[in-house]
Amino acid sequence: MPSVKADWKQGLEFSVLQDGHRLTIDGTPEFGGADRGPRPKNLLLTALACCTGMDVVSILRKMKVEGYSLTVEARGEYTEEHPKVFSELEVEFIFTGRDLPRDRIERAVFLSSERYCGVSAMLRHTVDIGYTITLVEPEG
Repeated sequence: MPSVKADWKQGLEFSVLQDGHRLTIDGTPEFGGADRGPRPKNLLLTALACCTGMDVVSILRKMKVEGYSLTVEARGEYTEEHPKVFSELEVEFIFTGRDLPRDRIERAVFLSSERYCGVSAMLRHTVDIGYTITLVEPEG
């Protein structure tokens, strides 16, 4: 069973150990933190972007799609009332490359979002997640 150990350091700062990797989590100064690390809820966006990104890269590799760079941006809106939870999420896949096959990229994103990404699967039970694909031709 996966596990995380979070040791409180000071203020709102925690030192987290996960699978031998250390990470600092902290709050903003306005809430008593020192801004020494990301916020917990924003790590959900990180997990979503990276989980689906890893899936898409793996699927495209199997489809023999090459010659691209990929940036995944995940954004969320919070509710106004407490507990402040995500009311909507948007994931944008920004591919840069020449003559990229949009149909295969769309298929890879669909497969990740609907079948393979465990983070997407967990989150979509509580919030709508939108996905967009942007293809960019490199200059020159």
